[in-house]
Amino acid sequence: MTPNIGISPELLSQSAHSLNSILADEFIIYTKTRSAHWNVEGADFHSKHLFFESQYEQLDEIMDEVAERIRVLGHYAPATLKSFLELTHLNEHLHEGNSSTIFIKELLNDHESLIIRLRELINPLNTKMHDAGTSDFITGLAETHEKMAWMLRAHLR
Repeated sequence: MTPNIGISPELLSQSAHSLNSILADEFIIYTKTRSAHWNVEGADFHSKHLFFESQYEQLDEIMDEVAERIRVLGHYAPATLKSFLELTHLNEHLHEGNSSTIFIKELLNDHESLIIRLRELINPLNTKMHDAGTSDFITGLAETHEKMAWMLRAHLR
């Protein structure tokens, strides 16, 4: 049953599609952060192992919130690796080396790319799709990723 929340089914579909790509991007960053947690090496292993764990746990919560927002709009969240790879704006770039610096630079780039993508969606969601709720939700995601990016960036100084 389509939600009766003052947004046409067509616009709900457009909002959900935007969120599908965000969910895919979140999943790619989550997977890459898990990889960093599992594979980091070096003198700073322990601290970075714990740092990456805190980040992937936060990303896990974000993915759940995005998927639930898609459901609120009356659509189903993509839930296969194939669909995530088709929908993402990021790549599965395979790094060379397992130092924390390599992982951090790669993850920082992904977070910043996602922040830019989120910013591009905020106004269209509100004005073109008449979905202030999802626009507000995306604004909150951007703020969360800005803080996560800051945490990564601070390790590079």
